Amino acid sequence: MNNMYKENYEKIIELIGSQPEQDLPAGIIALADAARERHGESVRAVLFYGSCLRSGNLSEGLADLYILVDDYKSAFNSRIPAFFNKLLPPNVFYLEIPVENHVLRAKYAVLTVADFRKGTKHWFHSYLWGRFAQKTGIIYVCDGDVQDQVLAALACAVMRFASQTLPQMDARFSARDLWLRGLALSYRSELRTEDPERAAERLFDANPAYYRALTRLALEALPLKVNANEDSETYCYPVELSGTARRLNVWGWRARLLQGKVLSLLRLLKGFFTFEGGIDYILWKIERHSGVRVEVGATLRRFPPIAMVVIFWRLYRQDAFR
Repeated sequence: MNNMYKENYEKIIELIGSQPEQDLPAGIIALADAARERHGESVRAVLFYGSCLRSGNLSEGLADLYILVDDYKSAFNSRIPAFFNKLLPPNVFYLEIPVENHVLRAKYAVLTVADFRKGTKHWFHSYLWGRFAQKTGIIYVCDGDVQDQVLAALACAVMRFASQTLPQMDARFSARDLWLRGLALSYRSELRTEDPERAAERLFDANPAYYRALTRLALEALPLKVNANEDSETYCYPVELSGTARRLNVWGWRARLLQGKVLSLLRLLKGFFTFEGGIDYILWKIERHSGVRVEVGATLRRFPPIAMVVIFWRLYRQDAFR
């Protein structure tokens, strides 16, 4: 990394770390504290992302949190969840707390700081770097060293996202084009019910100035021939990439699509055991985004793995997944 790239990389870290805390919705600290209490002194950091961060409203839906820990065994005090968290990260849990006259709800994932850093920088699949290239709130960090590690990982996610999306773009494109394309590719590589393009549009349009600034810094930091047009309101960039690089990138995203569907199903199956009320939550979210409703009887609820297979098949037949 030469001096110019390093300087822009450090500016990405500075931009990510400068997001004001007053953007965080009321109640999110209470949710983060409740999640920390479950996992004790192993918690190194708590991150907040997703639709509730963008809307600032916790009353509709669930807050999305990531709990970063030092070690899975100390986080769970049990070998079985620790084993599955290491085998197929992350484990996902449900959390709800009473606040004044209402209930706040969250789902949170658990990862070690080391796995978080590895996932945002080196994972082939976009599961982590596709998520955390997005705007992220840092609710808690235990010390300055962990904060530096988290910010560096978030910057790596942005760089990975930009480098893997760039070969998909036309010779000239805007920052919005880049994010919509990359987010749609990432969303399609998972088992999601909402339309990928619409979801990407909502994310970018919630904070276009931030994503335009992030795009400029990321593209200038990449070791590629990308020239920013500083006078353009649409942030257009002429870019030259070889046909081979573009073809390899297309094949890579096709592989992520297949890999992601398999991993999503495996995580969904694992989630039925870790996610209290998981069946009801999954059915509610699918109905909310796709309009498809599936009824699950008491007998199926007693056998989560069988219920998962039946639910997936019924939803698949009704075109609930995209």
